[in-house]
Amino acid sequence: MRRKKAGRPRWFAFTVVLLLTAAVCAGLWYFLRPIPAGPLRLARTDFDTLPGWRASDAPAALAALRRSCLVVLRLPPDHPMGGAGYAGVARDWRDVCLHSARAKADPRSARSWFENWFTPYRLYAGSQGEALFTGYYEPEIRASRTRHGPYTAPVYGLPHDLVTADLGLFRSEFSGIHLVGRVADQRFEPLQTRAQIDASGLNDAAVLLYASDPISVFFLHIQGSGRARFEDGAMIRLAYAGQNGRAYIPIGRTLIQQGDLDRAHMSMQAIRAWLESHPDAARQTMESDESYVFFRELPLGDPTLGSPGSEGVPLTPQTSIAVDPSFQALGVPMFVVADAPAADPGRPPRRFAQLCIAQDTGGAIKGGLRVDIFWGFGTQAEAIAGRMKSTGSLYVLLPKAVAHQLPLRFLETS
Repeated sequence: MRRKKAGRPRWFAFTVVLLLTAAVCAGLWYFLRPIPAGPLRLARTDFDTLPGWRASDAPAALAALRRSCLVVLRLPPDHPMGGAGYAGVARDWRDVCLHSARAKADPRSARSWFENWFTPYRLYAGSQGEALFTGYYEPEIRASRTRHGPYTAPVYGLPHDLVTADLGLFRSEFSGIHLVGRVADQRFEPLQTRAQIDASGLNDAAVLLYASDPISVFFLHIQGSGRARFEDGAMIRLAYAGQNGRAYIPIGRTLIQQGDLDRAHMSMQAIRAWLESHPDAARQTMESDESYVFFRELPLGDPTLGSPGSEGVPLTPQTSIAVDPSFQALGVPMFVVADAPAADPGRPPRRFAQLCIAQDTGGAIKGGLRVDIFWGFGTQAEAIAGRMKSTGSLYVLLPKAVAHQLPLRFLETS
């Protein structure tokens, strides 16, 4: 539960936000409006024409869908499934979710179950049909509960004075836009940047632990969750708790602009190698990204799964994906067709055709044809995720009850 500062009435923060919104609404909309990407369109297809459908891991997708269904079944019946609005409301998914618990999990039965309950559609954004796929993973950091020796890089929990303002509550044209900040001296102001936090720390946030390597902590921020291994070998999860509201600026882009790395060989591994080989410039380069992530501690639980994503369920390697919630609904099955790098950099890419479930979001995942694939935990997952950048095809599977009432504005007619 968020702690309230003494002497500051609870209503005051909301009054400040309301006044702020009324004062700057026109300019704020210009700078924070969603980036146009063309209207989302769905072109109906069938399972027989989905490339690689028969070889995909349907049991893994079924297990992931069941976890999402636990969330969907708790929603009010008329609750929109989110995204652009094509996925209907929670009531439309109830029968699918209830029946998923009884579906058999062997490959042939799981595929047949999806075929019986869903209709596939190819996704388009305006005239664009090629989707962009990247990857992420669950990193490991070495950590201690106390600050000593090499363990000096703090990992912070959520600041107690953090306030999130949903501007859509005040003006409908701001729907989906949130401001993150804090109330100080009767003013609503932004939280500190990464550079300011590095320089002065945070007085209003607990230090969960201290890591041995600030570069590893930086990549923990980029991935949004991870695991911490202590000196005695014990391991915990660090799940995403929030962010400072500052814009995410990829340092890969910064390094390209500075001429330190070239675009053709850009990867997470290349960025890490550059930071490690330029210790005098590493901190300043990382601080060019003002975004800063806060975490919460969780028990390890099932080590084969990832930390909970934005939907609140554990992520499944090679099956959970992060999407833009302005376009796609969480909990929805999506079929991905793209090239993925091999774990061994010396081997050629392989075809990745897999039924996935949208269970996460990400600050860099913007647009209806933008997907981040979760690759799991460990060195192999890191090797693939760090070099994953591929275009391909993206499909969505809708329950037949939803497909039957799909609004005409979403249908691709060309």
